[in-house]
Amino acid sequence: MADYTLKNLKEDVEDSAVQFGLSPSLEARFARDALELENSGVSYLRLAPGQRVPWGHTHKQQEEVYVVVGGSGRIKLDDEVVDLRRWDAMRIGKETMRDVEAGDDGIELILIGAPNAGPGDAELEQGWWTD
Repeated sequence: MADYTLKNLKEDVEDSAVQFGLSPSLEARFARDALELENSGVSYLRLAPGQRVPWGHTHKQQEEVYVVVGGSGRIKLDDEVVDLRRWDAMRIGKETMRDVEAGDDGIELILIGAPNAGPGDAELEQGWWTD
């Protein structure tokens, strides 16, 4: 018998932004547990036009790939800001401080991380991205 898990990211995975009071300007669906992932992680992130994730973050173990599936925006990587457009894919090393800002049409991303380091791997820094 085949070993798989099928979930719809928008219907079957809770929007974590709601519990932190960040909805509706931000939507964050972390699917690692729902998909029963053992060695990786996958998430869906949507930001409304002009919105920015209100913190930067690094990881202790996990590198990530951000894939823009809708809209456009910018990403800050340490002290560098890079423009993003639909279908761009970017690998980000674990120790690079990062986060995203939506453009005029908002931005939707699929985030892929490995290895599956579990809770506690991310280190957040509030107010990191300032103008």
